[in-house]
Amino acid sequence: MDIREIDDLPKNAANYAPLTPLWFLERAATVHPTRIAMVHGSRSYTWLQTYHRCRRLASALCKHSMGAGSIVAVIAPNIPATYEAHFGIPMTGAVINPVNIRLNASTIAFLLGHSQSSIVIVDQEFFTLAQNSLKIMKEKSQGHFNPPLLVVVADENCDPEALRYALGQGAIEYERFLESGDPDFAWKAPQDEWQSISLGYTSGTTASPKGVVLHHRGAYLMSLSNPLVWGMNEGVVYLWTLPMFHCNGGCFTWALAALCGTNICLRQVTAKGVYSAIVKHGVTHFCAAPVVLNTIVNAPSEDTILPLPHVVHVMTAGAAPPPALLLALSRKGFRVLHTYGLSETYGPSTICTRKPEWDSLLPETQARLNARQGVRSITLERLDVINTKTGEPVPADGKTVGEIVMRGNVVMKGYLKNAKANEEAFADGWFHSEDLGVKHQDGYIEIKDRSKDIIISGGENVSSVEVENSLYFHPAVLEASVVARADERWGESPCAFVTLKPEIDKSDEQRLAEDIIKFCKSRRPAYWVPKSVVFGPLPKTATGKIQKHVLRTKAKQLGPVKLSKL
Repeated sequence: MDIREIDDLPKNAANYAPLTPLWFLERAATVHPTRIAMVHGSRSYTWLQTYHRCRRLASALCKHSMGAGSIVAVIAPNIPATYEAHFGIPMTGAVINPVNIRLNASTIAFLLGHSQSSIVIVDQEFFTLAQNSLKIMKEKSQGHFNPPLLVVVADENCDPEALRYALGQGAIEYERFLESGDPDFAWKAPQDEWQSISLGYTSGTTASPKGVVLHHRGAYLMSLSNPLVWGMNEGVVYLWTLPMFHCNGGCFTWALAALCGTNICLRQVTAKGVYSAIVKHGVTHFCAAPVVLNTIVNAPSEDTILPLPHVVHVMTAGAAPPPALLLALSRKGFRVLHTYGLSETYGPSTICTRKPEWDSLLPETQARLNARQGVRSITLERLDVINTKTGEPVPADGKTVGEIVMRGNVVMKGYLKNAKANEEAFADGWFHSEDLGVKHQDGYIEIKDRSKDIIISGGENVSSVEVENSLYFHPAVLEASVVARADERWGESPCAFVTLKPEIDKSDEQRLAEDIIKFCKSRRPAYWVPKSVVFGPLPKTATGKIQKHVLRTKAKQLGPVKLSKL
């Protein structure tokens, strides 16, 4: 049917502009030019200085032909350069590709090759990781390798020898790279809000990581939605414990500019560092996976500063926090907001919104309610749990399990160069999370299981299939299957069930287990490595398929891994 308007008034330059979070930075520099925007060790920058630095970065990138259609990778922890890249790169029309620093060289080589990143900005501590990745790319290129430009970020908190080595290898130092740019560079906002702003890769829960493409519109909306649902105010002091490479820091990179707040960088997350920042800098908010919160709650007294000088607001996601953890945090003065989301939904897209009537309930009951994944965020138009066979919504009984699906403006554009994955992800007009959950009578959703055997260890997705593939390369392994096992530190961690080859001496299983774990460490990121190895025959169906549900039961019977160390 025809849709009629009451008028014939068209859009024009005065009343319409494509949505983008880039304008937040310009406004912060105008409204609060002298307010501290960034603190990292002994260094700090105001919002005006940050704006000039981002414009310098954009200008320098343009001099190297970066623009629409270009991708710039960033391999760095939570440092000012990573924050600046979230503005400076898209100011050129290019796309930022923040890389998970916990990945190994072969995985990063895949990401850089698949994305065709033209420039790599890398922190000095991770320069050799980037260099090894490029070596792998060159070996596979069959003589057609065009290496990206390497820009290395110096950090006074790191060994200066690493920087000297990087510069000796031909890398350009980041500050010198900025000096080549114009602080008054006339950057341009995107002409279309559907234009890509970021490319982030999943953790390889299928054969290869998938490149999640996000647009300016979604980044803008999520940057405003998150502070609103969290009750963040102008001038907030935010501690960077959540990696900026995870969903662009849940879009808080851009949100902090909208709030004209202060970013406190924390290069390495420790309980002592968190408590110190709260007292020293007046931190009011931070995000952290349950594994980090568990460390904060159970920190030794010499690493804590209690009681807290003020209420500290915490947003947690990445895995369902145990109610006991939420209760312990509350008793220490932290107020926790539980959220749930994915790389494909710009980060936190559901919120376990607290209701005033919960305040009269027992603390244990409140913690249990807060451990649910919650309701849709303001900028997510639809959220449901559907029957995986019929596609119909499951009843709101808190028992019937279905797949969590989403629809709206904060769902990704799609996976880069992966038509088949896009067809599956967007089937029937929904984004399919592949997470299984229930819907409660009050409309709140709760995850009950994970499809495709995804293990979430410390907020990171781990593919059991990929870990199994590594195990099969070990000379002593005949068969292997990996499932999640409860872990006191990481929430859950990979547990490997292994059948050894007949000729292997099985008299010293402890030594064999240690050798297998060491072998995996050499091939996979640390958080992918099994924390426990169990030997014996694997249960199978009549057709020879390994029965993972039986192994999960066995892993549950083993109890949690005791304070495993990454």
